[in-house]
Amino acid sequence: MTALPDPRPRPMACPGCIAVPMDTDLPEAAPNDILLSLPEIHCQICIRNAEQALLARDDVAAARVNLTLKRAYVTPVGNVDENALIETLADAGVLARPLDPTVLRGTETARAGQALLMRLAVAGFAAMNVMLLSVAVWSGATDATRDMFHWISAAIALPAVTFAGQPFFLGAWRALSARRLSMDVPIALAIILALATSLWETALSGHHAYFDAALTLCFFLLAGRYLEFRTRAAARSAAEELTALEVPRATRIIGGVPVEGPVAELSVSDLVLVRAGGRVPVDGIVSEGHAEIDRSFLTGETIPVAAGPGAEIAAGAVVISGPLTIRATAVGRETSLHRLADLVAVAEAGRANYTPLADRAAALYAPGVHILAALAFVGWLLWSGDVRVALNIAAAVLIITCPCALGLAVPAVTTAASGALFRKGVLIKNANALERLAMVDTVVFDKTGTLTEGAPEVVNWDTLGSQVQSVALALADASTHPLSKAIARKSGNRADLTDLREVPGFGTEGRWQGRTVRIGRTGWAGPQDDAGGLMTWLDAGDGAPVAITFTDRLRAGAVEAIDALKAAGMRVEILSGDRTAAVDEVAHAAGIDIARANCLPEDKVDHITQLRNEGRTILMVGDGLNDTGALAAADVSLSPASALDAARVASDMVLLGQSLEVLPQAVLCARASRRRISENFKIATIYNIIAVPLAVIGLATPLIAALAMSSSSITVSLNALRGTRG
Repeated sequence: MTALPDPRPRPMACPGCIAVPMDTDLPEAAPNDILLSLPEIHCQICIRNAEQALLARDDVAAARVNLTLKRAYVTPVGNVDENALIETLADAGVLARPLDPTVLRGTETARAGQALLMRLAVAGFAAMNVMLLSVAVWSGATDATRDMFHWISAAIALPAVTFAGQPFFLGAWRALSARRLSMDVPIALAIILALATSLWETALSGHHAYFDAALTLCFFLLAGRYLEFRTRAAARSAAEELTALEVPRATRIIGGVPVEGPVAELSVSDLVLVRAGGRVPVDGIVSEGHAEIDRSFLTGETIPVAAGPGAEIAAGAVVISGPLTIRATAVGRETSLHRLADLVAVAEAGRANYTPLADRAAALYAPGVHILAALAFVGWLLWSGDVRVALNIAAAVLIITCPCALGLAVPAVTTAASGALFRKGVLIKNANALERLAMVDTVVFDKTGTLTEGAPEVVNWDTLGSQVQSVALALADASTHPLSKAIARKSGNRADLTDLREVPGFGTEGRWQGRTVRIGRTGWAGPQDDAGGLMTWLDAGDGAPVAITFTDRLRAGAVEAIDALKAAGMRVEILSGDRTAAVDEVAHAAGIDIARANCLPEDKVDHITQLRNEGRTILMVGDGLNDTGALAAADVSLSPASALDAARVASDMVLLGQSLEVLPQAVLCARASRRRISENFKIATIYNIIAVPLAVIGLATPLIAALAMSSSSITVSLNALRGTRG
């Protein structure tokens, strides 16, 4: 069976593809499609393995994998068990999780960008054609010939402006409906007045028409809008991504029989069966079974924890080995995962209160433009008594003061700086992230997967005897535990073991030379008392158990980045859900003096909020679901490309490479960009100081005003490129 052909181009295995949804690669799920999250795929080989594994099943009609969104779209034949698909992918070496398609809206951003680009193209094409027609008028065409060219220009300009100018007209209408002024109001008024004046002049067989001025205005302003849009094209709601991770279906035990159904039908006290590899759909207490639980999304702990009867378990946790039967204590909106989604939504709304520089400038600029144009109209009407002259001058004032340069001041710099940082390995997702990053004075790091690589490595391997190593390797090969995987990566001879089995919640055991050998947790394979630190125990059955210790290495460039940030006068902290000993070890190695351990997601948000209340501007760096609330609550946030989808979505920036050394460079680039934005505002101000009096006294026609406005926009764009070539 083969996959359905997909004409859309697939992204190459580029780190940027991990974070940025491309406009051409945002498929929609069919109503009966099953969506699966594939958080660890990163290349074409991953895509091929996943699709081939799914298509090998008789109950799958079609399957396609989207690398950008890290999702699989599966078209089933009849009723298909999601857990069976997940197990199939796991056998193929692909980690999969269920997603609820009803809460994902992947195509809205793509359509908005395509619409804006289409309007920009129409405005540019129409402006060029009208300017060509204007050449004949400037060359001396008179009377009927001049009028004919003006009417042809009107036939091109009116529909083009009606289509291309919609973002400004709708924005102005919304602002006026709310009885306030925005940057769109003078823009819309200038365009409408230029068209109205031109039609009037054409109808009266006047010498001048300004259809090209109206189209030029549209083109430059749409260019600014599109530049700004591209810097935030990847931003999606982190709360939606978290909600999508909620399991859409669950297996409830009714009368001792497992029955699969929607999660919405679950109630408190129901017994829920979660198989190995499944995500827990409810908060509850384990009623039956033993298993290892990955709860890193909530606590950030590197190592899974054991869960048996009586243990509390939170929604969203992954059962590594199982199965488990759980008695529900909270369902639906009351679960810890849903509360985390609500926490992120609240934090995102709070950060949205930041007012960008351009908006603050517009609050002062828009009223001034209207007052000035109105005064020019009234003054010339009283002076000349000619409405036609007064209207022409008022139009010239509005056009020459039209905030093209002001509108380009921020997006031009942001786009240039974003390109420079992308070449260095940092992707900027949010339009005003650079403005906020420039003001940062405190940097807060998560530990696991952010400051560290999040992959344990054996420390004392060389001190173990060859016999111990061979037994450990053989036992580790039969386990899915992260510490066992770290051992299994070592090379060496494997002992010939029999009766191998993994004991959920404890470890792995087998038979070797007539005795039982084990590798696993304290109290089962090792002594009752935990010596502390990151370790597992090996009991070879012929003496005292041996401790195998691990470390989580610092991410490349971590020490250099922290030294540079501290040298720049910034406060640096660690905020982690991991154990105190593990956090203190990393803090000491990285040179960080302030470290907080055992933090739940709400604790992280509370700490970030407290720092902001103290007047600090926070950069949060994190990678897990437990960091999403803090990432959204901080003034500006960054996550590695290896982070979970929800963490990347909640972040303003994504670190594409492995090294943190680029982080101080990003801060310096942001500060330089803020200076460049201020320079652009000064350029726009100086331009207005010179140009406005010329328009008010009647020395600038609307056409000259449009040319002057265009020159200021070009100047601002060139200044944005200065010093940002990275």
